[in-house]
Amino acid sequence: MRDRVILHSDLNGFFASVEIMLDPRLSGKAVAVSGLTEERHGIVLAKSERAKSFGIKTGMTNGEAMRLCPELVLLRPHYDQYVKYSRLAREIYGRYTDLVEPYGIDECFLDVTGSGIFGSGKEIADKIRRDMREELGLTVSVGVSFNKVFAKLGSDMKKPDAVTVIGREDFKRKVWPMPVGDLLYCGRKSAALLESNMIKTIGDLACSDRDYITGLLGKSGDELWCYANGLDDKAVDPYKRDGSAKSLGHGVTCTEDISGKEEVGSVVRYLAEAVAHGLRENKMKAMGINLSTRDSMLKKHSRQAALSVPIRNPQDIAEKAMELFDKDGDTDKKLRSVTVTAIDLVPEDSQVQLSFFSDMEKTEKKERLFEAIDDIRMRFGREAVKTAAFFCRECSGELKLPGRKLQGSV
Repeated sequence: MRDRVILHSDLNGFFASVEIMLDPRLSGKAVAVSGLTEERHGIVLAKSERAKSFGIKTGMTNGEAMRLCPELVLLRPHYDQYVKYSRLAREIYGRYTDLVEPYGIDECFLDVTGSGIFGSGKEIADKIRRDMREELGLTVSVGVSFNKVFAKLGSDMKKPDAVTVIGREDFKRKVWPMPVGDLLYCGRKSAALLESNMIKTIGDLACSDRDYITGLLGKSGDELWCYANGLDDKAVDPYKRDGSAKSLGHGVTCTEDISGKEEVGSVVRYLAEAVAHGLRENKMKAMGINLSTRDSMLKKHSRQAALSVPIRNPQDIAEKAMELFDKDGDTDKKLRSVTVTAIDLVPEDSQVQLSFFSDMEKTEKKERLFEAIDDIRMRFGREAVKTAAFFCRECSGELKLPGRKLQGSV
């Protein structure tokens, strides 16, 4: 049985790259996409290659990023444009295979095992890189391997605009020297526990006793041991059409703590946009919302709530998440990470038993409204539609909030 040919394609510095492509004056500059730029609050969501060279990382607060690079250009996110170019990128992938699995807005797995008419895995990866540069003005890094875990590792090895091939014959040489924390699905807690037991590289993990690793980490330890040995057999699942997904979440970890309803709210709204995008892509809606946070001591706290009607628009998702945040009582506590997750997913066309108090007509109207707004923004840009609440005659098109001033729309 021949090996599969799996690609993992990662759009380089996606948000920042889209901003630079749309405004060539930013080319060559240190650029970061973040929230609340006027007051230098919020966190970095994406950075350009030049910004990266100053040590700026995703999750840093704007203030910390500016200290590292005073010349940094901070930009508000234009999520409609990111969705647009994400879809265009997936159209390019679709030329080479119909087995495309989104892994976030800027990453995808592709199974090109049956796409030999276009060449080898590396040749297809190079063609995708060419198409992205010439048609979208964006770059991708692509990993090529015989399974998803190693393809993901490959795309991370060389950036930007590069292809890395990891074959069955050389994966031990290329993968095993890497830190164990680089292995897909090996979280920080698992990596720290393995390292405390002198298992510091992927090779150390692969060569350890399987039962010993399972004893340390449980079922996840057994899976990680298999991944380290190249035994990942998970299939590329295009858009999860089988409806098996039960939840869909998006989170961010900050390098400095955030606190207060305003800072947390800006992060939640960004995450809600990403979750809503994922729900649309997977043709699902949520019957519940979960908000998970970690405080400055990395203690996790999670709350969730069921919904009377299925939702997937970002406004409803953000509002429900912030309701959960308010229920904690201490809204000024310092947080290190925030995750918003849509739970209890149902297909968009499923018939759901509604409660007596639900207002399905109102929900459907709101859904149609957001779909229309998305369509207009996709065709004419984010500024084509703005929220009326962000305009007032007294402040000449600016919304003034206590201690903050936001330009234009959000």
